[in-house]
Amino acid sequence: MVSDDLEVIRTATGWLGDGVRVALVTVLKTWGSSPRPPGALLAIHGSGHTVGSVSGGCVEETLAASHRKGELGGERPSLVDFGVEEAEAERLGLPCGGRLELMVELLSSVDNLKPLLDLMDNGQLTARRVVLESGEVTLQTGGAGVEFDVTRESVTKVFGPAWQLLLIGNGQIARHLAQMAISLDYRVTICDPRAEFIDQNPLVGVHYSKRMPDDEVRRLKDVARTAVVTLAHDPRQDDLGLTAALERALFYIGALGSRRSAEKRRGRLTEIGHSADQIARIHAPAGLAIGSKRPAEIALSILAQITAVRNRVGAASLAGG
Repeated sequence: MVSDDLEVIRTATGWLGDGVRVALVTVLKTWGSSPRPPGALLAIHGSGHTVGSVSGGCVEETLAASHRKGELGGERPSLVDFGVEEAEAERLGLPCGGRLELMVELLSSVDNLKPLLDLMDNGQLTARRVVLESGEVTLQTGGAGVEFDVTRESVTKVFGPAWQLLLIGNGQIARHLAQMAISLDYRVTICDPRAEFIDQNPLVGVHYSKRMPDDEVRRLKDVARTAVVTLAHDPRQDDLGLTAALERALFYIGALGSRRSAEKRRGRLTEIGHSADQIARIHAPAGLAIGSKRPAEIALSILAQITAVRNRVGAASLAGG
């Protein structure tokens, strides 16, 4: 699986390489009920084919028709305001009304996107800044910063894995979790020094580490955007990773296992000097209570919980309160 942004940029670059004029559309702002957030992308082929999404469907259809007729945008980026009233939304099949402000860029050369695609394929976090007055585009690699920023002068969107996920312990759950996380723009590392857990079919886009778990955790940068989950089923591995994780300001720490194993883990961590407040940072058992039994379901529940914590969704909201 690949992220939505990567799919849009890769497809649009291919179209440009074929000599097709492409419209790249970015959601700048939303009001009311809108299915897609600011920063969402849509690329439109000259024939009207699209990849990506900026709404529930009707806005894409209108934009594609305008692009086919050569009526969409100009030499410089243009701003388009779509206001959809509830009655019109119902007619067009949208779940609700809303309003979108979009930026439209007309691209004619593969050089417009190829440098960005190369950086994304290399897993490099990259900020793409578009100057509205001139259409000048600059790319800056480095720290994550703000993921999406709109000013009067420019629009800046960060591409690439702005968030990190470190999985300690390889296996089926780690594999499912890694695949899902990549589609959500995580930079994923699976750490397992045990020789018997070498992956014979490594996942594309996942970094594999044979370091000891505590060493791998201490190597992490940008920890405020990093989640660590222990999945090794081996206290010698899991506890090493958790001990190091509790020393760092990670946004999420999770540990797989039953409530009984979580209680034993708390005892071990207490014995080596961790406080009750520190241990309380660990989500254990990791994952939301969705009745998961199969590895893929367990992975889904863990990633759902990570997403909720990342988006600052409280327990009451998750319970429907």
